[in-house]
Amino acid sequence: MARVSLGLNQKLVICCVKERQSGVVSSSVQLSKTKKNQNVSSSRVLVLGGTGRVGGATAIALSKLSPDLQILVAGRNREKGARLVETLGENSEFVEVDIDDEKALEAALKDVDLVVHAAGPFQQTERCPVLEAAISTETAYLDVCDDTSYGFRAKSFHQKAVAANIPAITTAGIYPGVSNVMAAELVRAARSESIEPERLRFFYYTAGSGGAGPTILATSFLLLGEEVVAYNRGEVVKLKPYTGMLNIDFGKGIGKRNVYLLNLPEVRSTHENLGVPSVSARFGTAPFFWNWGMEAMTNLIPGEILRDREKVQQMVQLFDPLVRAVDGIAGQRVSMRVDLECKDGRTMVGIFSHKRLSQSVGMSTAAFALAILEGSTMPGVCRSRFPLVLKRKLSCFISVSPQN
Repeated sequence: MARVSLGLNQKLVICCVKERQSGVVSSSVQLSKTKKNQNVSSSRVLVLGGTGRVGGATAIALSKLSPDLQILVAGRNREKGARLVETLGENSEFVEVDIDDEKALEAALKDVDLVVHAAGPFQQTERCPVLEAAISTETAYLDVCDDTSYGFRAKSFHQKAVAANIPAITTAGIYPGVSNVMAAELVRAARSESIEPERLRFFYYTAGSGGAGPTILATSFLLLGEEVVAYNRGEVVKLKPYTGMLNIDFGKGIGKRNVYLLNLPEVRSTHENLGVPSVSARFGTAPFFWNWGMEAMTNLIPGEILRDREKVQQMVQLFDPLVRAVDGIAGQRVSMRVDLECKDGRTMVGIFSHKRLSQSVGMSTAAFALAILEGSTMPGVCRSRFPLVLKRKLSCFISVSPQN
């Protein structure tokens, strides 16, 4: 078995697709709002959901990686925003933005070079208002979407983004995001040896909420209301959520954990764009009784309730204090394992682990953001699933080293 090992140290290898069409020459984009010869450090970045755990972690990571970057923390809670701005320093400020207010959103985007959309959850939404506002104001766009429908809805704006000459990257957090990069690298490594991939499996583990707060709790509940889409030898297979338990070894520091089927966007995108016939994704948490609770919710609560954002938010408010208390015991570790099985019987494995989910997702999102600001991406909407020669020295390191 070949293993792709991923550790954490001083840089992150991150990548983004340059999608090509027949007869079209690919080229990178210079952000339209960025003055000629302006460097990344003088750019302005608006982080929506900046007072939340993921948005806040992204703002902190951006500030550490590029101290002169101007960061606008956007949210509804001015008190939380003021505390974060105090942490970030003089190159930051808080702006109160409601993403449901179209005019206010467009006004907030008019004087920034990039908007990072971290105001989840993304499940059960019918529009992409931030992306639409970004296209309207010709502002580069990045989100941490983890919902299949939202990700593919965003892709429908590709031509409009091209016309506006802006790059827009969706599903660019840690999973999906870095996990897509891992999958793409495994597939690339296999095909470089003329070995054809046959099955790709994503496995995720997070201790408690991973310190990511109520948003990840809401996301988990909403996903329990979605039918799981997987692929088996090229055919679509629909399955019940939080079933199909497997006991997976995530390696040192994590060990073996139970994981369950969930409907995640990387399944469809990697099947369609990496050409792997069989793809699935599973997730598990700790302590073990949280998994039991998720199974019970799937079996006892009607799907229409689990798909109702308002009702799910009410459940989150009920469970959040307990989850936070357990988080103090369970920790915030996160691990991703991607297995690629090939037609010659060989299996390649990629593993990523970190002691804090919020910190790792913030660093990962910041890496994508800096790639956009550096002009390493093309106009149009793309998902973070294909490797490109794009390496950024960050405080998070992903190394790829096949081993026998």
